[in-house]
Amino acid sequence: MHSKLFFVFISLFFMSGVQGQENLRRAFQPPNVVYKTPYGNNPKAGRYVKAKDAKLYYEVYGKGQPIVLLHGGLFGATIEMTDFIEKLKKNYQVIAISTRGHGKSELGTEPLTLEQRANDAMAVINAVTKDSVIVIGFSDGGYAAYQLGAMYPDRVKKMVVMGAGELRPGFRAFKFTAQQAMEMDRPFWNQQLKLMPEPNRVEDLFTQVANCYNQVTVSKDLLSTVKCPVLVMAGDNDGGNPVERVVSAARYIPKHQICIIANTGHGCFLENFEAAWANIAPFLKN
Repeated sequence: MHSKLFFVFISLFFMSGVQGQENLRRAFQPPNVVYKTPYGNNPKAGRYVKAKDAKLYYEVYGKGQPIVLLHGGLFGATIEMTDFIEKLKKNYQVIAISTRGHGKSELGTEPLTLEQRANDAMAVINAVTKDSVIVIGFSDGGYAAYQLGAMYPDRVKKMVVMGAGELRPGFRAFKFTAQQAMEMDRPFWNQQLKLMPEPNRVEDLFTQVANCYNQVTVSKDLLSTVKCPVLVMAGDNDGGNPVERVVSAARYIPKHQICIIANTGHGCFLENFEAAWANIAPFLKN
């Protein structure tokens, strides 16, 4: 019954013809934060590429060494990477991908896997450049980065991974629903549903993500095959990715560096971007 009411709500929402907010917002955005550029819905920079069963949306900014940005999952969106885009586009070519099922990218028909995430990212990369890239990934985007580095070592020069520790089935129970998400931040989801090409599949997105992460293992077998330098970063108060698991993941990577940002949670770079950037900037240059 609740599921039926949820989909009725979505249908009525789009039939109402409500216009989108002037400024895009990230999930749980503080009142004092205002994003002037609509990263994730910017027609001046937006492009599409077909990746097997889904059409993916991405934006390109600046020139130079390509850097790929992979945002977080479910509550994640390109707009959360604003501070990175603003910093990087001055000296790099920034490729900001809306991962499948998020923002303006289609969900597709095949089950979600990390291998799929990596292949999606590579489809975008190949559409933009033949060069090797630097990857910055957060949470779901961080796990996708690990997989991308393992599968395509010749195309990934170095990576920054935030909020993505060691994972095994049973470590966490992924059972979050779209209805629960709506109740937690309705303005954000109202915005995202209007961006989605298939908003009625939002519950399917949550199911796909849960199925993926309840079964996936991200540990020694995968991480030891990542050959490029990786800066692994996390907040010391990340409840979903405890510091111990983040450090464990990092130490499986041959060329790893570890950065733990004090007094921050899962979105460490969102809570203290200055501290995150102070560690990322020299890593990118060296």
